[in-house]
Amino acid sequence: MVSNTIDISRSTELDIMAKMVSMGHEQVLFCNDAATGLKAIIAVHSTVLGPALGGTRMWKYSNEADALRDVLRLSRGMTYKNAISNLALGGGKAVIIGDSHSMKSEALFRRFGQFVDSLAGNYITAEDVGINPTDMEWVSKETKHVVGLPGKSGDPSPVTALGVYMGMKAAVKVQTGSDSLAGKKVSVQGVGHVGQYLVRFLTQEGAHVTVTDIHEASLNAMVKECDVKVVKPDEIYDVPMDIYAPCALGATINDETLSRLKCSIVAGAANNQLLEEQKHGKALMDKGILYAPDFAINAGGVINCFSEVSGNSLEWSKKKAEEIYDTVETILRRALQENLPSFQIANLMAEEIIKAKGTLNQ
Repeated sequence: MVSNTIDISRSTELDIMAKMVSMGHEQVLFCNDAATGLKAIIAVHSTVLGPALGGTRMWKYSNEADALRDVLRLSRGMTYKNAISNLALGGGKAVIIGDSHSMKSEALFRRFGQFVDSLAGNYITAEDVGINPTDMEWVSKETKHVVGLPGKSGDPSPVTALGVYMGMKAAVKVQTGSDSLAGKKVSVQGVGHVGQYLVRFLTQEGAHVTVTDIHEASLNAMVKECDVKVVKPDEIYDVPMDIYAPCALGATINDETLSRLKCSIVAGAANNQLLEEQKHGKALMDKGILYAPDFAINAGGVINCFSEVSGNSLEWSKKKAEEIYDTVETILRRALQENLPSFQIANLMAEEIIKAKGTLNQ
């Protein structure tokens, strides 16, 4: 359903279709419900390997165009993430346009659940930024196509952080020959659910950690629990560091930040870390910075969700997330050998898997 508050002219409709075609999307569903205030977009990128699984993000986007761009990029990333993790899942994502601190209600999430259910299993939803297990419980009252519920696989954040931690160690090994993080200077941008767990892993191993976040409460919690240094959000790019770990929203690797970053590795939990994939992925390589591609290193969350779909245990999820170490190491070594940006190698590896398995399924 298309919101009657959004002026979608024929040229805009054609532009949306052109974006879908260029990025390979199968389906985009616009959701609007005046009674609950719901405005959402669900993007199904691919179901070649299985139903499209990907979380729902609730964010106060500046406009609907930004929301559409985000959901298209995120859903494509989920296809590649699930493929490179060898999961029998396709890629999808949803965004709810709104303030997660003031606009949530049971009615809104139940209405969203009805839209999810209308896709008849082609899309399975879960938590993402701005969403918690209670929200997903409300969604589950209207559809069975939801994972990450309390009492089941639950919050995917710990497994996501474990995978990022393992991928970070792999990147350090490729660079130095040892995967030890002891004494390494790591700057973590964003200490929400995933960032907090990552900081715990890092400080326990003896890394020197600097953190930032837009939420004071999150920073205070980290300071009380771990030995960390705190800086203001815009100062994180100027901190002397070995590793930059973006764990908030995407696009923090861009023209401005690249001139400021003092690191030799980028490895974090955020999605879509490169503002412009081709341009900024190449720029990282040219600067000699190893980049652990986001959809490969942050796959722990979807691994955790897949365990619920497939009936596997939390221990299975953790062991599977630890395999991210090997995946990241393979990507980075191949990138160095072939003199190509690591994001390009990761994309090629995912596409090879999709093509091979898609052919077998025909």
